Amino acid sequence: MTDEVVTAAMLAIGDELLSGRTKDKNIGHLADILTAVGIDLEEVRIVPDEEDHIVEALNALRHRYEYVFTSGGIGPTHDDITADAVAKAFDVPCEHDAAAMKLMGDNYAARGMEFTESRQRMARMPRGSAHIANPVSTAPGFHIGNVYVMAGVPSVFQAMLDNVIPTLRVGKRLLSRSVNCPFGEGAIAVPLGNIQAAHPDTIIGSYPKYENGKFSTELVIRARDEEKLLAAESAVKEMVANIAAQPTQ
Repeated sequence: MTDEVVTAAMLAIGDELLSGRTKDKNIGHLADILTAVGIDLEEVRIVPDEEDHIVEALNALRHRYEYVFTSGGIGPTHDDITADAVAKAFDVPCEHDAAAMKLMGDNYAARGMEFTESRQRMARMPRGSAHIANPVSTAPGFHIGNVYVMAGVPSVFQAMLDNVIPTLRVGKRLLSRSVNCPFGEGAIAVPLGNIQAAHPDTIIGSYPKYENGKFSTELVIRARDEEKLLAAESAVKEMVANIAAQPTQ
């Protein structure tokens, strides 16, 4: 672990995500896991199954963040074009990987199934890639440079991610504290902004709620230094108490 900030982005690929046909579950899972280990997920993009869109987004993200994780588009059908797009982004050939071909060929043979041309598509990856093991359905993901390419099926994505996480450089985790505020954002906006300005090494977020006909706000303070976190939390609690003590009009 390092005290430096380690950043990441995610690129979710698939027409079905943009149409709403498939509800993404991988973004939230990745965010939870990265936050837990000390990597800041700073950007997420969703793009269709179009090569130019994937290449453009991937090149933008991989030059900006330490790690990029992709999901979707590495299956056996014609619209699974992620491997080709990643190869194009890195300007290398996309080809059948010999180790992946053997791994998958042996698996299909053991199951008494034909290793068809369409299934062999799942063994294609950019030249120079390393495998990401897939304990669920055998067909590996891959990583090249700082890009980690994984399946879109949540159970497979999660299993692949479990194999990736131990290999990554991580930073100091963000700590967080929550303060329940019985007032809406309109009542706290100015003093909360002043607190944020006074505590620049923290991140203070406000999350409004509306329950039983009343507005309230959950205030979440995040910081990597516990002393600074507690100081900001104390200031937020004092703000809430001061507002509560003011006479109502």
